[in-house]
Amino acid sequence: MTDARIAHIAHIATLLERNGRHRYGLHDVNQLQHALQAATFAERASEPDAVIAAALLHDIGHMVHDLGENPAADGIDDKHEQVGHDFLVELFGPEVTEPVRLHVAAKRYLCATEPGYFEKLAPDSVLSLSLQGGPMSAPEQRDFESLPHHQAALRLRRYDEAAKEKDMATPDVAHFLPAVARSLR
Repeated sequence: MTDARIAHIAHIATLLERNGRHRYGLHDVNQLQHALQAATFAERASEPDAVIAAALLHDIGHMVHDLGENPAADGIDDKHEQVGHDFLVELFGPEVTEPVRLHVAAKRYLCATEPGYFEKLAPDSVLSLSLQGGPMSAPEQRDFESLPHHQAALRLRRYDEAAKEKDMATPDVAHFLPAVARSLR
């Protein structure tokens, strides 16, 4: 592995470990625990490295913006999915960046198409959904379905929703770094 690749991996690990200590919404987990849980679920599902990396990094946008811990409570959509995508796109291909970019759209899609999905959302997720455009319209659904990485984004969304368990044991960041490294451009 080149020095540049090592530096990129170290920077990502530092961001997760330093900025991931903030609480994740209204849940009893922090951003890092949430990321590790999502990656663990992806790994358990035998996802490819790119989806495991996307699961670990799907909320990196929350860790690189300067809007505070809970901008949704202030009525602000932090667009973390786009911020995260923009941060990651220099390092990763679309197999990682597109599921990250689309994981909010996947929530909107599932709320519109899957009976009972909206009712499963936590109150903070309902609030952010209202700021993110609400459930998708039929034309938005068709547009989403036409995107090459929409299926990976839907799977990522399910890992994201499940990754809120207070005392779930997970591997540490270092465990997932080889999958992240293999997913670099």
